[in-house]
Amino acid sequence: MLDYIMSFLVGGAMCLIVQIIIDKTSITPGIILVSLVTLGVILGAFNIYDVLIRYGKAGATVPLPGFGNSLAKSTIKEVKSSGLIGAFTGGIKGTAGGITASIFFGYIMALIFNSKTKG
Repeated sequence: MLDYIMSFLVGGAMCLIVQIIIDKTSITPGIILVSLVTLGVILGAFNIYDVLIRYGKAGATVPLPGFGNSLAKSTIKEVKSSGLIGAFTGGIKGTAGGITASIFFGYIMALIFNSKTKG
């Protein structure tokens, strides 16, 4: 039960901070998205993001910084095993499952639901 609470608190805190940034600044959503992934890469490279994952579980791994952390960890691992080429292949190998799942389930939802454009 504590895992669920901590996941909610960590993930909720991330969402709260981003929502405040969206509401109080004129920073575009694209810049926020890239900044969150980059922040996850930086924190993951220095093993700081591991502390968030230890306490926040899915609340830390599911948001965009968690994706950045996955990129960093898999790239570092691949560079250690394959050398410089791992800098180009590590992120792709490490995040392929999540990206494939999001494309697959997005396609399934597009088939099931009748989406409409705003306007």
